Amino acid sequence: MIQVQNLTHRYGDRVALANVAFEVKKGEIFGLLGPNGGGKSTLFRILSTMMVPTEGRAVIAGHDVAREPAAVRRDVGVVFQSQSLDKALTVEENLRAQGHLHGLSGAELRDRMARAMDRLGIEDRRKDLVETLSGGLRRRVEIAKALLHRPQVLLMDEASTGLDPAARRDLSRHVETLRTDDGVTILLTTHILEEADRCDRLVLLHQGKIVVAGSPGELRSRIGGDVVVLESTDPQALAAGIEQRFGIRPTALDGRVRVEIPNGHRFIAEVVEAFPGAIESVGLHKPTLEDVFVRETGASIE
Repeated sequence: MIQVQNLTHRYGDRVALANVAFEVKKGEIFGLLGPNGGGKSTLFRILSTMMVPTEGRAVIAGHDVAREPAAVRRDVGVVFQSQSLDKALTVEENLRAQGHLHGLSGAELRDRMARAMDRLGIEDRRKDLVETLSGGLRRRVEIAKALLHRPQVLLMDEASTGLDPAARRDLSRHVETLRTDDGVTILLTTHILEEADRCDRLVLLHQGKIVVAGSPGELRSRIGGDVVVLESTDPQALAAGIEQRFGIRPTALDGRVRVEIPNGHRFIAEVVEAFPGAIESVGLHKPTLEDVFVRETGASIE
């Protein structure tokens, strides 16, 4: 459904994307995970036909985004990070205005509005002013707008940013319904690990490059065993001492030392005994997508 082939984009001398390539299958929820400034927004602008890449190409539903932007827009719904709703209008007034932009009117537009509102669970809020809605409900209205012309692909840029965890989970449930009930292919950008974990597959972007790709489970499996996190006033010295003493290579980042090791609980006892007074606190958890990102890039995803 989406093919990105050797995509590169430059802003003057700065390379925002470097030879990015991946495919999204029909009916997938596919994520672009990475920190701000990692290249997600540039890639999103290219896929949504707002920008032409410096090199390479992207194809959506058989149409080249640079050469056939009008055809791409007919097959794609877009939810941008910044909201595009008119807060002074009601939910249905916002949807009706969007429908008119797509040349819809009359009974057909009313039917599509009703279906979109039903799909997103906002039918009972149709007469409410947008300014009275919560952030989560506004996001659902944005998605309903994007679905009015019945696109094959939905592009979502940091759609859950600013929402509380409950609203994020609620939004994710509605996105999953769009995939399972309507067969919509969904590509989303995010820096939120919980949201990325719900994707079928994802790529991790860092400094404009894909550092690793796969399902969330496949990515986490790249780390064997447990992740031990040690807080220290001198993490660099502690990391060097651990490498010398135990023959493993930890990562020192943001005042913490991360160690990937089987049987982490046993290692904790040994390392605390080996470096008395150097460790202020200890944490133990199973690998997360953030751990994968730190391992592959040496940087934090936040």
